[in-house]
Amino acid sequence: MIFQLVLRNLRIYFRDKASVFFSLLGVFIMLGLYMAFLGNLWVKGYEAGYPDLINYSPGVRFLIDSWIISGVVAAASITTTMGAFGTMVDDTAKKIIKDFRVAPIQRWQLVLGYILSSIIIGIIMSLITLVLGELYIVLQGGLFLSFWAFLKTLGLIVLSVCASSSLVFFLVSFIKSSNAFATASTLMGTLIGFFMGVYVAIGDLEEVAIVIKCFPLAHSGVLLRKVMVGEAVEKVFGTSNPVNFHLDDFYEHMGVVFQYGDTYVMPAWLHILILVATAILFFGLTTLVVSRRKAKD
Repeated sequence: MIFQLVLRNLRIYFRDKASVFFSLLGVFIMLGLYMAFLGNLWVKGYEAGYPDLINYSPGVRFLIDSWIISGVVAAASITTTMGAFGTMVDDTAKKIIKDFRVAPIQRWQLVLGYILSSIIIGIIMSLITLVLGELYIVLQGGLFLSFWAFLKTLGLIVLSVCASSSLVFFLVSFIKSSNAFATASTLMGTLIGFFMGVYVAIGDLEEVAIVIKCFPLAHSGVLLRKVMVGEAVEKVFGTSNPVNFHLDDFYEHMGVVFQYGDTYVMPAWLHILILVATAILFFGLTTLVVSRRKAKD
């Protein structure tokens, strides 16, 4: 029964081209802005700040491209899961949910069907974003991820999608109309670039950076940057390091690591723990909300 529910939700989502487009709208905006002018501004800025990097000019572009694409992939894991839950909102708005309630389907099966379909959609669309991003990097003179780095990125996408799905599921559980959902989706797609530190480097946001570091899903962006930017650094610089180019400062400024206070840098395992805790917490809270709503019905 759950399999049929998941298959039904997937068919509805991919059949609605507008739903697919708007779930990726934030991704298109971020990539469009970056390709139009942000990419060149970042590269020129770093070459001006670190004159010795001029000898690494193609590599600097590869480095910055890897940074932006990792952030875009992290953002896609959120916006696409949001779009996937549009089916649930439509079912509620059109009273289809009442048909399910009189059918021989348990409430938990219906909820699990929505959750699993959103996770599957999030993984598929995030992978498509990653592949398109990697093609863009190569076209700009960069290199594909290594097989091991790709596997780690894939694992982080799954983790990010699960955490994103739980948080989005909780938010969407309070939305009962298609218009409200469309507004919320557009708003999230526009703002997510700031929350993931894509439009502006986290190091430039000063006090606002504290808010971003407290946003649970921002930790997925850090983990993806660690893999993708870290590999780009290794391929560009190898074991050497350009004079006066401090990688630790670069990592902190660009959000490759989250530093709290003057010295504490959050380790990767703690980022992972936060994402796992986010998934468990918000799935639990949503289950509680749905159960209470059932009692009132």
